[in-house]
Amino acid sequence: MRRIFVNGLLLGLRVVWPVLSALIAAIAGLGLLTGVFENWSVQESLYFAFVSGLTIGYGDFSPRSLIGRTLAIAIGFCGILLTALVAAVAVQALDADRADGDGE
Repeated sequence: MRRIFVNGLLLGLRVVWPVLSALIAAIAGLGLLTGVFENWSVQESLYFAFVSGLTIGYGDFSPRSLIGRTLAIAIGFCGILLTALVAAVAVQALDADRADGDGE
């Protein structure tokens, strides 16, 4: 059953990969842009973007400027879409696993 799920998950991720990669690129790009306005290094900017975008936290680095905060909202929105898309693919793979497993 696990093999069916993993195969379904990988197939689903392959299908939505263009959207996933665009969201990852958007998070990274918006993070770098935020870093420019906040005078952060590249590493700090990317760390901020992915920690904020994946809703893990928002405190190690926080934007102080209005444009930085606005970009942080956009990062959060992209992160929510990214998380929702991966969750939807996982649920679809789980449903396929149940259908193929016949309730075993």
